Amino acid sequence: MRFERKHAVVLLLVAVWNVLTYARFTKALIDTQEDRPTGYYVAHSVLIVVNVLIAAVLGRWGWQALKASRQES
Repeated sequence: MRFERKHAVVLLLVAVWNVLTYARFTKALIDTQEDRPTGYYVAHSVLIVVNVLIAAVLGRWGWQALKASRQES
């Protein structure tokens, strides 16, 4: 599949969106004063890590696609 510049921009925007939203979610999780079971924090921590990894993969693909689209033009 051939990625165009518009695909690269979408991938990069989704990666940035994931990082920003989960950074805010992480802050809210840390700042909460509620007494929750440990499983709650473990599950949400796993979700945060997985989403950041997904953002890294999408960001890498977006960056590579952006560089490739620049080289073609």
